[in-house]
Amino acid sequence: MHAARRPSHRRIRHQRPVRDGGPEPARFVWVESPHAATLPGRSREPLRLRAATAPVLGSDWPFAARLASLTSSLRSGLDARTRRRGLMARWPFHPATRTIGSFPPQESLREGLSLEEVLRATVEDSLNGSVHEALGGPLRAALASEHTPGLTWYGQHDAHWIGNHQIRRALGRAYTSLQNEQLDVWAAIAGACGWWWPREDVCVVSERPVAVHTEPVLGSVHGEIRPHSGKGHAIRYADGWGVHSWHGTRVPEWVVAEPTVDRIVAEPNAEVRRCAIERIGWDVYIERAGLDLVSTAPDPGNPGCELRLYDMPARLWGGATRVLLAVNGSVERDGTRRRYGLSVPAAIADPVSAAGWSYGLTGAQYSALQRRT
Repeated sequence: MHAARRPSHRRIRHQRPVRDGGPEPARFVWVESPHAATLPGRSREPLRLRAATAPVLGSDWPFAARLASLTSSLRSGLDARTRRRGLMARWPFHPATRTIGSFPPQESLREGLSLEEVLRATVEDSLNGSVHEALGGPLRAALASEHTPGLTWYGQHDAHWIGNHQIRRALGRAYTSLQNEQLDVWAAIAGACGWWWPREDVCVVSERPVAVHTEPVLGSVHGEIRPHSGKGHAIRYADGWGVHSWHGTRVPEWVVAEPTVDRIVAEPNAEVRRCAIERIGWDVYIERAGLDLVSTAPDPGNPGCELRLYDMPARLWGGATRVLLAVNGSVERDGTRRRYGLSVPAAIADPVSAAGWSYGLTGAQYSALQRRT
């Protein structure tokens, strides 16, 4: 859990990430969560955008649009200084299925990758995956149906591109004085607040969450994390708003608090159903849902483990089907292996054939696998 301290208003007020000649906001409004910025009477009215009439970016565009353009220019300029080559730098350097991010930095350097490419994988890409996407993504999804106040800046969730250039600068990469100044401003903002919405007359700033619960991403080599909690919100703000997450998948509160067979049956989203079943345990779900065992077989792709094929009543998942219960080929960090269920056609009666079907293989082809993951 990470506790957030309320940042100083003065610290934010004196950070000016752009030089567009415009006045500073007349006031700063702090809210306890990004959700609070969508509530009537809090920030919706002050943040109403006036229509942009100019065909090109100019002084009569809303401040948020000008800031977005200038931010894009800053990032393009910083990237140019690091000789960014886009997808060229992401080509595999080992067999076709193994990419830069699959290896520790030392091994990547030994294989001849440039420092620029290794830094991109270990700093920017890993922070983007863990912070901007894994933590910020569920929050954006939770607010997708809300009346959000337009263009959003993500504060601490912008750490990927800011940290990328900070570490390059620390290693000797030369930026212009203006780029250094602006990078320092963005770093100060990322270290002081959550999401924020700057406008001509007001800047609404969200506090950071008061609790963040995460787990390591299995198989990651750069310390990537994802949100997860089996006790409550995975990400929670001071006003009580937040998101629930089960092993990185955003789920409704009931999945964590009170999963039941009836709720699982009524859930249209397959990923949410899977998480809810994992929450109560497959053995419990099979018993309570009354699933009939069709057949079992040793798993040829996962020695020592068993495949179990069950009939899934039509009332449960919207039609006659079967579910294959298997054990994950990869070991979790706590030494256990997660069990998971796969929906397969009702016509398949053999567990090995069902496992092969899930990979697009026949049962015989699946049996020839040395080991699956």
